[in-house]
Amino acid sequence: MRRFCMARPAPVKEAALRANRTIVVAALGTSQTLAWASSYYLPAVLGAPIAARLGLPTSVFFAVFSAALLMQAVFGPYLGRLIDRHGGRAVLTASNAVLAAGLAMLGLAQGIVGLIVAWALLGIGMTMGLYDAAFATLTRLYGHEARASITGITLIAGFASTLGWPASAWFEHVFGWREACLIWAGVNLLVALPLNWLVLPSAPPPPAAASEKKAEAREVAPPRGAMPILAFYFCTTAFVTGALQAHLLRFLETAGASEAAAIIAGTLVGPAQVVARLFEFGLMRALHPVWSARIAALLHPLGAAVLGALGPSGIAAFAIAYGAGNGMITIARGTLPLAIFGPAGYGLRTGLLSVPARLAVAAAPFLFGLLLDRVGVFAVLLTVGLNLSAFASLWLLRPRPAPAVAPAASD
Repeated sequence: MRRFCMARPAPVKEAALRANRTIVVAALGTSQTLAWASSYYLPAVLGAPIAARLGLPTSVFFAVFSAALLMQAVFGPYLGRLIDRHGGRAVLTASNAVLAAGLAMLGLAQGIVGLIVAWALLGIGMTMGLYDAAFATLTRLYGHEARASITGITLIAGFASTLGWPASAWFEHVFGWREACLIWAGVNLLVALPLNWLVLPSAPPPPAAASEKKAEAREVAPPRGAMPILAFYFCTTAFVTGALQAHLLRFLETAGASEAAAIIAGTLVGPAQVVARLFEFGLMRALHPVWSARIAALLHPLGAAVLGALGPSGIAAFAIAYGAGNGMITIARGTLPLAIFGPAGYGLRTGLLSVPARLAVAAAPFLFGLLLDRVGVFAVLLTVGLNLSAFASLWLLRPRPAPAVAPAASD
């Protein structure tokens, strides 16, 4: 009887985590939306006015922003390991405080030094508080069952640019860019931080060493070479994402679209991401995430093929295909490592996988822009080739048979 009473708290806590999952996903999705809107999507609207006011070329502002993205490559593995050990509630809460400090510093910046310090803080805050940390937090809470929750927060945060760009533009128009930065700092402190601290539950204690070894013994071993294969997949697709996020409108105009038509096509990217994530959440959830990842890698080449066949008439299809593929790849970043390796060590593993991807995202805008200057619309052949190589790489994953598990000795 004593053994039975001592074993009850863990199931009770797990049941509570499951019961509150919808609330957790809604809160984390909301805080993710605000974090993305006030950091990653900020330069698209405020970059030019900030650079003009500080007397700097716009290119310098975006160079500092690109350098800030490299913080995720530097600190990502450490933060992933921290979440593996202690859960992500404190890390995500602290991220909002760091983002608020960076935004306040940006609002008060008077020159290049203030700009660099501000974006250094924002880079650390983005590393602590965006998708990779959120995915690791959900995996620490829900283990193998985290896939639906990961998809759920990406569905909500998929509207970050839809919310963030108009809000930043309105703040800047009515109050000025400095006040816009300070408003976003207040949003992080007064809305996102309390959501993460008050709603996210503390992570359950890690399993005892004996039970963890038994669980690992029952799981299928990951395919040989899975880490380098996934690193290649995420690196190549990240380059394509970074290149087209920076140059999509310019590329569409190079392909023959008018400025207005390119803008209209660009607005289709966000809805396409959300629809693709709904598709993954509904029809694809019964399949292994590797199938979603393969389909996602093919969508951009298919869109490019339509654009090549139809010319300017195919720009909407190209934008939709790119957006849909990008939306599904975002989910694959969280669900594919979980499905292949399991929840143990998930944070550290995804942190390591993110290093080449972050380097690719930082380099892509410059390199693709240079190629676009040289060869025009044919620059898309590079991104198509990278996505096709990513698609091919996933076929190298060969699952191993499950290890035989000796029956436990009877008491």
